[in-house]
Amino acid sequence: MRCPYCGSLDDKVIESRTMANGENIRRRRECSSCGYRFTSYERIEEKPLMVIKRDGRRQPFDPQKLEKGIQRALEKRPVSTTMVENLVTEIEDLAVMQAKASREISTNDLGELVLSRLNEIDKVAYIRFASVYKHFENLDEFINEVNKVGGSKK
Repeated sequence: MRCPYCGSLDDKVIESRTMANGENIRRRRECSSCGYRFTSYERIEEKPLMVIKRDGRRQPFDPQKLEKGIQRALEKRPVSTTMVENLVTEIEDLAVMQAKASREISTNDLGELVLSRLNEIDKVAYIRFASVYKHFENLDEFINEVNKVGGSKK
Protein backbone atom coordinates (compact mmCIF):
# COMPACT_ATOMS: atom_id res chain seq x y z
CA MET A 1 0.00 0.00 0.00
CA ARG A 2 1.29 3.47 -0.86
CA CYS A 3 2.37 5.57 2.13
CA PRO A 4 0.24 8.78 2.25
CA TYR A 5 3.25 10.67 3.67
CA CYS A 6 6.23 9.74 1.45
CA GLY A 7 4.63 7.68 -1.37
CA SER A 8 6.70 4.54 -0.75
CA LEU A 9 5.05 1.20 -1.55
CA ASP A 10 6.96 -0.67 1.15
CA ASP A 11 5.05 -1.05 4.43
CA LYS A 12 4.23 -3.62 7.07
CA VAL A 13 0.99 -4.42 8.88
CA ILE A 14 1.29 -3.75 12.62
CA GLU A 15 -2.25 -4.70 13.67
CA SER A 16 -5.46 -6.03 12.06
CA ARG A 17 -8.95 -5.81 13.53
CA THR A 18 -12.21 -7.22 12.24
CA MET A 19 -15.01 -4.65 12.23
CA ALA A 20 -18.72 -4.39 11.34
CA ASN A 21 -19.76 -8.00 11.92
CA GLY A 22 -16.74 -9.34 10.06
CA GLU A 23 -17.47 -7.38 6.89
CA ASN A 24 -14.51 -4.99 7.24
CA ILE A 25 -10.91 -5.28 8.38
CA ARG A 26 -9.04 -2.30 9.81
CA ARG A 27 -5.27 -2.50 9.40
CA ARG A 28 -2.68 -0.30 11.10
CA ARG A 29 0.36 -0.02 8.84
CA GLU A 30 3.84 1.41 9.16
CA CYS A 31 5.86 2.68 6.20
CA SER A 32 9.22 0.89 6.04
CA SER A 33 10.85 3.94 4.41
CA CYS A 34 9.78 6.85 6.65
CA GLY A 35 8.16 5.15 9.67
CA TYR A 36 4.80 6.98 9.17
CA ARG A 37 1.84 5.02 10.59
CA PHE A 38 -1.51 4.98 8.83
CA THR A 39 -4.76 3.03 8.74
CA SER A 40 -6.29 1.15 5.83
CA TYR A 41 -9.64 -0.59 5.54
CA GLU A 42 -10.47 -3.71 3.60
CA ARG A 43 -13.90 -5.04 2.66
CA ILE A 44 -15.40 -7.62 0.35
CA GLU A 45 -16.48 -6.20 -2.97
CA GLU A 46 -19.84 -7.72 -3.77
CA LYS A 47 -21.91 -7.66 -6.91
CA PRO A 48 -24.71 -5.17 -6.17
CA LEU A 49 -28.27 -6.36 -5.63
CA MET A 50 -30.34 -5.34 -8.65
CA VAL A 51 -34.07 -4.64 -8.65
CA ILE A 52 -36.06 -5.64 -11.73
CA LYS A 53 -38.72 -3.01 -12.31
CA ARG A 54 -42.19 -3.82 -13.69
CA ASP A 55 -41.18 -2.60 -17.16
CA GLY A 56 -38.10 -4.86 -17.19
CA ARG A 57 -35.51 -2.20 -16.40
CA ARG A 58 -32.89 -3.07 -13.80
CA GLN A 59 -31.52 -0.67 -11.23
CA PRO A 60 -29.30 -1.07 -8.16
CA PHE A 61 -31.12 -1.71 -4.89
CA ASP A 62 -31.35 1.55 -2.94
CA PRO A 63 -31.96 1.09 0.79
CA GLN A 64 -32.69 4.83 1.14
CA LYS A 65 -35.53 4.56 -1.37
CA LEU A 66 -36.93 1.59 0.54
CA GLU A 67 -36.59 3.46 3.83
CA LYS A 68 -38.39 6.49 2.39
CA GLY A 69 -41.35 4.35 1.30
CA ILE A 70 -41.54 2.61 4.67
CA GLN A 71 -41.27 5.92 6.55
CA ARG A 72 -44.08 7.31 4.44
CA ALA A 73 -46.28 4.35 5.34
CA LEU A 74 -45.37 4.68 9.02
CA GLU A 75 -45.82 8.47 9.16
CA LYS A 76 -47.44 9.52 12.45
CA ARG A 77 -47.51 5.91 13.63
CA PRO A 78 -45.98 4.79 16.97
CA VAL A 79 -42.88 3.19 15.43
CA SER A 80 -39.35 4.35 16.31
CA THR A 81 -36.71 5.44 13.83
CA THR A 82 -34.50 2.62 15.07
CA MET A 83 -37.21 0.11 14.25
CA VAL A 84 -37.52 1.54 10.72
CA GLU A 85 -33.74 1.26 10.23
CA ASN A 86 -33.78 -2.33 11.51
CA LEU A 87 -36.72 -3.12 9.24
CA VAL A 88 -34.88 -1.78 6.18
CA THR A 89 -31.79 -3.83 7.05
CA GLU A 90 -33.89 -6.94 7.64
CA ILE A 91 -35.73 -6.55 4.31
CA GLU A 92 -32.44 -5.95 2.49
CA ASP A 93 -31.01 -9.13 4.04
CA LEU A 94 -34.13 -11.10 3.08
CA ALA A 95 -33.97 -9.70 -0.46
CA VAL A 96 -30.33 -10.74 -0.84
CA MET A 97 -31.14 -14.26 0.42
CA GLN A 98 -34.13 -14.51 -1.92
CA ALA A 99 -32.12 -13.22 -4.90
CA LYS A 100 -29.35 -15.79 -4.26
CA ALA A 101 -26.61 -16.03 -6.89
CA SER A 102 -28.46 -14.01 -9.53
CA ARG A 103 -28.33 -10.96 -7.21
CA GLU A 104 -31.65 -9.81 -8.74
CA ILE A 105 -35.08 -9.41 -7.19
CA SER A 106 -38.30 -8.13 -8.75
CA THR A 107 -40.10 -5.10 -7.36
CA ASN A 108 -43.05 -7.45 -6.83
CA ASP A 109 -41.04 -9.76 -4.54
CA LEU A 110 -39.48 -6.81 -2.75
CA GLY A 111 -42.91 -5.25 -2.17
CA GLU A 112 -44.23 -8.53 -0.77
CA LEU A 113 -41.31 -8.66 1.70
CA VAL A 114 -42.17 -5.13 2.86
CA LEU A 115 -45.87 -5.91 3.14
CA SER A 116 -45.32 -9.06 5.18
CA ARG A 117 -43.13 -7.20 7.69
CA LEU A 118 -45.43 -4.15 7.88
CA ASN A 119 -48.39 -6.47 8.47
CA GLU A 120 -46.63 -7.76 11.59
CA ILE A 121 -45.63 -4.30 12.83
CA ASP A 122 -48.50 -1.92 12.04
CA LYS A 123 -51.74 -2.68 10.16
CA VAL A 124 -52.34 0.97 9.21
CA ALA A 125 -48.87 1.22 7.68
CA TYR A 126 -49.54 -2.05 5.85
CA ILE A 127 -52.70 -0.61 4.27
CA ARG A 128 -50.93 2.65 3.36
CA PHE A 129 -48.07 0.79 1.69
CA ALA A 130 -50.42 -1.69 -0.01
CA SER A 131 -52.56 1.10 -1.45
CA VAL A 132 -49.53 2.50 -3.31
CA TYR A 133 -47.80 -0.81 -4.05
CA LYS A 134 -50.86 -2.71 -5.30
CA HIS A 135 -52.24 0.22 -7.36
CA PHE A 136 -55.84 -0.15 -6.22
CA GLU A 137 -58.16 0.71 -9.10
CA ASN A 138 -61.29 1.26 -7.03
CA LEU A 139 -62.69 1.42 -3.51
CA ASP A 140 -63.73 -2.25 -3.53
CA GLU A 141 -60.12 -3.40 -3.93
CA PHE A 142 -59.11 -1.14 -1.03
CA ILE A 143 -61.94 -2.43 1.18
CA ASN A 144 -61.07 -6.05 0.33
CA GLU A 145 -57.48 -5.46 1.42
CA VAL A 146 -58.61 -3.83 4.68
CA ASN A 147 -60.92 -6.79 5.36
CA LYS A 148 -58.06 -9.22 4.70
CA VAL A 149 -55.95 -7.48 7.34
CA GLY A 150 -58.79 -7.63 9.84
CA GLY A 151 -60.31 -4.20 9.40
CA SER A 152 -63.85 -5.62 9.40
CA LYS A 153 -63.72 -6.17 13.20
CA LYS A 154 -65.44 -3.56 15.33
